[in-house]
Amino acid sequence: MPFIGALIGPITNLIDKIIPDPKARDGAKLELVKLQGGQQMEALRTQLSAILAEAQSAGPWTSRARPSFLYVMYAIILWAIPICRFSAVRPEAATNIASGMNAYLNGLPERLYALFGTGYLGYTAARQWR
Repeated sequence: MPFIGALIGPITNLIDKIIPDPKARDGAKLELVKLQGGQQMEALRTQLSAILAEAQSAGPWTSRARPSFLYVMYAIILWAIPICRFSAVRPEAATNIASGMNAYLNGLPERLYALFGTGYLGYTAARQWR
Protein backbone atom coordinates (compact mmCIF):
# COMPACT_ATOMS: atom_id res chain seq x y z
CA MET A 1 0.00 0.00 0.00
CA PRO A 2 2.41 2.74 -1.13
CA PHE A 3 -0.32 5.37 -1.29
CA ILE A 4 -0.78 5.13 2.50
CA GLY A 5 2.85 6.19 2.98
CA ALA A 6 2.25 9.19 0.74
CA LEU A 7 -0.72 10.23 2.87
CA ILE A 8 1.10 10.09 6.21
CA GLY A 9 2.88 13.45 5.78
CA PRO A 10 -0.22 15.51 4.92
CA ILE A 11 -2.30 13.78 7.59
CA THR A 12 0.41 14.49 10.18
CA ASN A 13 0.37 18.17 9.22
CA LEU A 14 -3.40 18.18 9.51
CA ILE A 15 -3.21 16.57 12.97
CA ASP A 16 -0.75 19.30 14.04
CA LYS A 17 -3.25 21.99 13.02
CA ILE A 18 -6.41 20.34 14.40
CA ILE A 19 -5.29 18.96 17.78
CA PRO A 20 -3.81 21.66 20.04
CA ASP A 21 -2.90 19.37 22.97
CA PRO A 22 0.66 17.98 22.46
CA LYS A 23 -0.08 14.67 24.25
CA ALA A 24 -3.25 14.03 22.23
CA ARG A 25 -1.46 15.07 19.04
CA ASP A 26 1.41 12.64 19.72
CA GLY A 27 -1.10 9.89 20.50
CA ALA A 28 -2.90 10.48 17.21
CA LYS A 29 0.40 10.40 15.29
CA LEU A 30 1.37 7.16 17.04
CA GLU A 31 -1.94 5.56 16.03
CA LEU A 32 -1.37 6.75 12.47
CA VAL A 33 2.09 5.12 12.38
CA LYS A 34 0.62 1.90 13.83
CA LEU A 35 -2.04 1.94 11.12
CA GLN A 36 0.59 2.35 8.43
CA GLY A 37 2.74 -0.45 9.86
CA GLY A 38 -0.25 -2.78 10.11
CA GLN A 39 -1.32 -2.22 6.52
CA GLN A 40 2.21 -2.67 5.22
CA MET A 41 2.58 -5.86 7.23
CA GLU A 42 -0.71 -7.16 5.86
CA ALA A 43 0.35 -6.36 2.30
CA LEU A 44 3.67 -8.16 2.88
CA ARG A 45 1.85 -11.15 4.38
CA THR A 46 -0.43 -11.30 1.33
CA GLN A 47 2.52 -11.18 -1.08
CA LEU A 48 4.38 -13.91 0.81
CA SER A 49 1.32 -16.16 0.89
CA ALA A 50 0.96 -15.80 -2.89
CA ILE A 51 4.63 -16.68 -3.39
CA LEU A 52 4.38 -19.71 -1.10
CA ALA A 53 1.18 -20.92 -2.75
CA GLU A 54 2.83 -20.66 -6.15
CA ALA A 55 5.98 -22.48 -4.99
CA GLN A 56 3.95 -25.30 -3.42
CA SER A 57 1.64 -25.66 -6.40
CA ALA A 58 1.24 -29.17 -7.77
CA GLY A 59 1.22 -27.83 -11.34
CA PRO A 60 4.64 -28.42 -12.94
CA TRP A 61 4.48 -25.21 -15.00
CA THR A 62 3.59 -23.06 -12.02
CA SER A 63 6.17 -24.30 -9.53
CA ARG A 64 9.07 -24.64 -11.98
CA ALA A 65 8.63 -21.66 -14.28
CA ARG A 66 11.13 -19.33 -12.65
CA PRO A 67 13.81 -21.98 -11.90
CA SER A 68 13.58 -23.28 -15.48
CA PHE A 69 14.22 -19.81 -16.88
CA LEU A 70 17.19 -19.38 -14.56
CA TYR A 71 18.61 -22.77 -15.57
CA VAL A 72 18.49 -21.73 -19.21
CA MET A 73 20.30 -18.50 -18.37
CA TYR A 74 22.92 -20.41 -16.36
CA ALA A 75 23.47 -22.80 -19.27
CA ILE A 76 24.00 -19.90 -21.67
CA ILE A 77 26.50 -18.27 -19.33
CA LEU A 78 28.33 -21.54 -18.59
CA TRP A 79 28.54 -22.32 -22.31
CA ALA A 80 31.21 -19.61 -22.47
CA ILE A 81 33.68 -21.78 -20.50
CA PRO A 82 34.13 -24.57 -23.07
CA ILE A 83 34.05 -22.05 -25.91
CA CYS A 84 36.90 -20.08 -24.27
CA ARG A 85 38.97 -23.25 -23.89
CA PHE A 86 38.10 -24.29 -27.43
CA SER A 87 39.19 -20.91 -28.74
CA ALA A 88 42.67 -21.47 -27.29
CA VAL A 89 43.08 -24.59 -29.42
CA ARG A 90 41.12 -23.63 -32.56
CA PRO A 91 40.39 -19.89 -32.59
CA GLU A 92 38.83 -19.95 -36.06
CA ALA A 93 36.35 -22.66 -35.03
CA ALA A 94 35.41 -20.75 -31.87
CA THR A 95 34.90 -17.61 -33.94
CA ASN A 96 32.65 -19.57 -36.30
CA ILE A 97 30.64 -20.93 -33.37
CA ALA A 98 30.22 -17.45 -31.89
CA SER A 99 29.23 -16.04 -35.28
CA GLY A 100 26.69 -18.82 -35.72
CA MET A 101 25.18 -18.16 -32.29
CA ASN A 102 25.00 -14.43 -33.01
CA ALA A 103 23.38 -15.08 -36.37
CA TYR A 104 20.81 -17.36 -34.73
CA LEU A 105 19.96 -14.89 -31.95
CA ASN A 106 19.81 -11.99 -34.43
CA GLY A 107 17.58 -14.10 -36.65
CA LEU A 108 14.87 -14.31 -34.02
CA PRO A 109 12.18 -11.71 -34.64
CA GLU A 110 12.29 -8.58 -32.50
CA ARG A 111 8.63 -9.14 -31.65
CA LEU A 112 9.53 -12.40 -29.96
CA TYR A 113 11.98 -10.60 -27.67
CA ALA A 114 9.38 -7.93 -26.97
CA LEU A 115 6.75 -10.59 -26.19
CA PHE A 116 9.10 -12.37 -23.81
CA GLY A 117 10.10 -9.14 -22.07
CA THR A 118 6.50 -7.99 -21.76
CA GLY A 119 5.38 -11.34 -20.39
CA TYR A 120 8.21 -11.60 -17.90
CA LEU A 121 7.87 -8.02 -16.70
CA GLY A 122 4.08 -8.36 -16.56
CA TYR A 123 4.45 -11.51 -14.47
CA THR A 124 6.75 -9.81 -11.98
CA ALA A 125 4.56 -6.69 -11.84
CA ALA A 126 1.46 -8.81 -11.23
CA ARG A 127 3.23 -10.56 -8.36
CA GLN A 128 4.03 -7.20 -6.78
CA TRP A 129 0.51 -5.88 -7.27
CA ARG A 130 -1.29 -8.71 -5.43
